[in-house]
Amino acid sequence: MTTDHTSVRPWRSIARRKSRQIMVGNVPVGGDAPITVQTMTNTLTSDAKATIEQINRCVDAGADIVRVSCPDEASTAAFKDIVKNVSVPLVADIHFHYRRGIEAAEAGAACLRINPGNIGSEERVREVIKAAKDNNCAMRIGVNAGSLERDLLEKYGEPCPDAMLESAMRHIRILEDNDFFNFKISCKASDVFMAVAAYQLLADACDYPIHLGITEAGGLRSGTVKSSIGMGNLLWSGIGDTIRVSLSAAPEEEVKVGFDILKGLGLRHRGVNVISCPSCARQQFDVIKTVEVLEQRLAHITTPMTLSIIGCVVNGPGEALMTDIGLTGGGKGTHQIYLNGEQHHRIQDGQEDLVTHIVRQVEAKAAEIAARLPAPLKSTAAA
Repeated sequence: MTTDHTSVRPWRSIARRKSRQIMVGNVPVGGDAPITVQTMTNTLTSDAKATIEQINRCVDAGADIVRVSCPDEASTAAFKDIVKNVSVPLVADIHFHYRRGIEAAEAGAACLRINPGNIGSEERVREVIKAAKDNNCAMRIGVNAGSLERDLLEKYGEPCPDAMLESAMRHIRILEDNDFFNFKISCKASDVFMAVAAYQLLADACDYPIHLGITEAGGLRSGTVKSSIGMGNLLWSGIGDTIRVSLSAAPEEEVKVGFDILKGLGLRHRGVNVISCPSCARQQFDVIKTVEVLEQRLAHITTPMTLSIIGCVVNGPGEALMTDIGLTGGGKGTHQIYLNGEQHHRIQDGQEDLVTHIVRQVEAKAAEIAARLPAPLKSTAAA
């Protein structure tokens, strides 16, 4: 049973904006490539061991690309060692110091995040671009409402979408004038309305890949809500080729939220998508606790599938028809298990731990799906 119904339900389809494609290391961004999920480390980059460990945790969570800040020479010195010990492309975050950009490109950065306007003179910009070209390194122009150029703030009076677009186009021209086109671009703001409006203007103004983000969105809960509203709006309209959820939380949490946003829109599938009820007096088992434990115990599953956990028969059978595996609470301690949308068997309270039983069903389904995949696709099943 397939749970991707977009081909037969056109109201679920999203027409993505047509953009050119670039490569960030071995990861394609833009064009018809899957929308990638990024995060950024918050360790001291000069502490290579801690940074490598954090990147690897992000990779385990599903990160496609990881950004690392390089504010000083000690950071770019460690960057070379970090690159060698991780499995994803790294973006070096560069501000003001053009030498850091050159050093990071030579150390193996797959991409440089810069604002050409704050690197310095045209000659210094050309040196950074040359280093990027010589080392097959992409770039990201990172426009941010909080750091717009002074002349644009004087012109517009305050940060606004038009000022952000003008800044973006100014930086684009700098790269294009230097015959460099291997870049993506972002227009971030902490204000959701401003960010969405700026990205909409940018999407109409160029065909470069777009990096989405609501910057400085806040803590885990509030930041997730703001990011989901802003990026969800844009992704729904087809805008966005790679995303980063900015949270005051562990980078791994940013990755998880990013995938959940894409999963919710049917744009990317990784792991188990749990459909569960909020529970009420009709529930025949503790839905909230069951879902909480299941999400922890199923975190290792990367195979895309859907699982419904519904406490009673009001909506349980209907939801189970549309999921790979379903659990519906039944009376007298007897619950119905659905496989591939059909009733399969019952489980009674005390017969087996309910969570353990569902985990076994999910793991068996994941193994079944993996066995059907051609060998080259096994490692990309989560794309």
